[in-house]
Amino acid sequence: MKFGLWYAAVGPLAFPNGAVQVARAAEAAGFESLWSGDHIVIPAEYASRYPYSDNGRMAVDGPIPMAEVMTWASHIAAVTATIRVATGVLVLPQREPVLLAKQAATVACLSGGRLTLGVGAGWLAEEFEAVGADFATRGPRLDEAIEAMRTLWSTDAADFSGEHLSFRGAQLAPRPPADHIPIVIGGDSVRAARRAGRLGDGWFPAKATQATLPALAEAMAAEARAADRDPADVEVTVSDSSIWQPADAAATIAAWADRGVDRIVLSPRTLDPDKLSDQLATFGTEVIHHVSH
Repeated sequence: MKFGLWYAAVGPLAFPNGAVQVARAAEAAGFESLWSGDHIVIPAEYASRYPYSDNGRMAVDGPIPMAEVMTWASHIAAVTATIRVATGVLVLPQREPVLLAKQAATVACLSGGRLTLGVGAGWLAEEFEAVGADFATRGPRLDEAIEAMRTLWSTDAADFSGEHLSFRGAQLAPRPPADHIPIVIGGDSVRAARRAGRLGDGWFPAKATQATLPALAEAMAAEARAADRDPADVEVTVSDSSIWQPADAAATIAAWADRGVDRIVLSPRTLDPDKLSDQLATFGTEVIHHVSH
């Protein structure tokens, strides 16, 4: 089992001292990856329903420091040696795909191939409006952008023609190592599961539980088979912060593994860099070390 730290670019972790301290602490503790979270802006007022809480609202009102994900990934990769940096998840339909392909390829090259590009369709219509992106077409544009970026990363002079994006003879250099950047599809809807089966190197159903994951995983697998892909090639990541408690961790980790999960990400219990660094070290000693030995 792999372990990641989620929301690793939020609050004090969006600033240089906290970001570097926690990234290095996670790496030393044996965490495999750091995951960012993503919002370009958060409108002061919004009617859109936040899908990860019962009341449909984000947990914090007011401005939330949150680093821009590609800038953060580049910085964190420069101050670490082995840990992967992951956008978790970047709202791809808010970005221009050709520019994002260039940014991602650059980070992948500078990091020695340690970038994972987690992407999702997004939920906050007011944010789309603020950045001048169309909310209604976000799903088709997400699919198209994934295909276009992969074409740019793997072709000397790339041609692409879609409903929302097209280019001819586009030469992107440097290309990422092995002409590939892993793309993880975020979302715990059936639609997201199917998108992961069809297009993803991985899938991150952030709200899935051990009870809800199997049906979603079958939807993912069915779509993968329909696209002539092996579902086993789609790496599955879940979020479960209950395993911060070492006494409960072993059985929970084993249960997730039995459901085909490859990685568990944990949300920080505190954003204080000193306290979080200590918690990461303890988790590494009491959980990660025992799982890997």
